[in-house]
Amino acid sequence: MALPKSRAPMKAMKAMKGNKKAVTSMGKGAIAAAIAEEHGLKKAVCSKIMNTLAALAAKEVKNTGKFVIPGVTRLQTRVKPATQAGKREIFGKEVMVKAKPAKTIVKAYPVAAIKKSI
Repeated sequence: MALPKSRAPMKAMKAMKGNKKAVTSMGKGAIAAAIAEEHGLKKAVCSKIMNTLAALAAKEVKNTGKFVIPGVTRLQTRVKPATQAGKREIFGKEVMVKAKPAKTIVKAYPVAAIKKSI
């Protein structure tokens, strides 16, 4: 039984989607294992070091508004301004929007060396 002409492109698209592998990033355990193997340490020790680094980064960003992990990234806070209530056009429809207060957000900026390597 042949598919109608309208469904033929869909079958080809489904076949293309099946060939694509999901891209996953390294988890905390995998990073700890890689560091442990590189420097001859135990995985648990590397995991604790990563926890300490995360806690230190959170504390510093909260206090000073900036934290740099040399060779990797720079964490910096930024104040997102408040928005007024009113009508906005979203996807061609006019929608009532509530007012939102100003809030501080954290942005991460990669170091130039990482940008150039990609």
